[in-house]
Amino acid sequence: MILNPFTNPTPRRILAAVFLLAAVCVPGAWAQDGRPRILCLGTSLTAGLGLDPSQAWPALLQTRIDKAGLRFLVVNAGSSGETSAGARRRIDWLMKQPVAVLVVETGANDGLRGQDPEATRQNIQAIFDHTRRQSPAPTLVLAGMQAPPNLGRDYTRRFAAVFPELAKKNDAALVPFLLEGVAGVPRLNQADGIHPTAEGQRVLADNVWKVLRPLLEGVRPRP
Repeated sequence: MILNPFTNPTPRRILAAVFLLAAVCVPGAWAQDGRPRILCLGTSLTAGLGLDPSQAWPALLQTRIDKAGLRFLVVNAGSSGETSAGARRRIDWLMKQPVAVLVVETGANDGLRGQDPEATRQNIQAIFDHTRRQSPAPTLVLAGMQAPPNLGRDYTRRFAAVFPELAKKNDAALVPFLLEGVAGVPRLNQADGIHPTAEGQRVLADNVWKVLRPLLEGVRPRP
């Protein structure tokens, strides 16, 4: 089961969301499942805005993990509209239970707002620093992001450089660009041109899975 207490449901799913929130609105509920946790900290791209949560890339990763015979529980901690500062504020709460792998997807909303890339860098670094308080510390995965070109060449260059530099500094595995193969492709995005369709989410899952699977095989032995 994929857990996501942060997705904003459509009206027809409100009742189902109420029961979901009651079950998993605190990290302690995750302890009911004994599998090591993969925590996907992210924005609406992770939450699957406009889609059923089962169509978001963390849920699709769970399917791949199960098929591969790897015993991990994927926790979707995507929150629509969140900046890296918001992710930084949430990380303490989210790390109340042990996390085996932390996948960080943040910064997309920073870029859309033209936020100083240095602030994004500091927020992500603070997230990584916080995770090191857990023993053993989780394996880290960072999803790269790019800023829209209308902000200028210098800004987009500085923004894009944040992610590989942080990955190298923190020994985190890097997904070079989460939206590779999806960004700018109309049929893979919803009407807003920003959020992936269900098909687009499958591409995102592929992008993450290429990096994640080798790590999972080294984090914990197969049962």
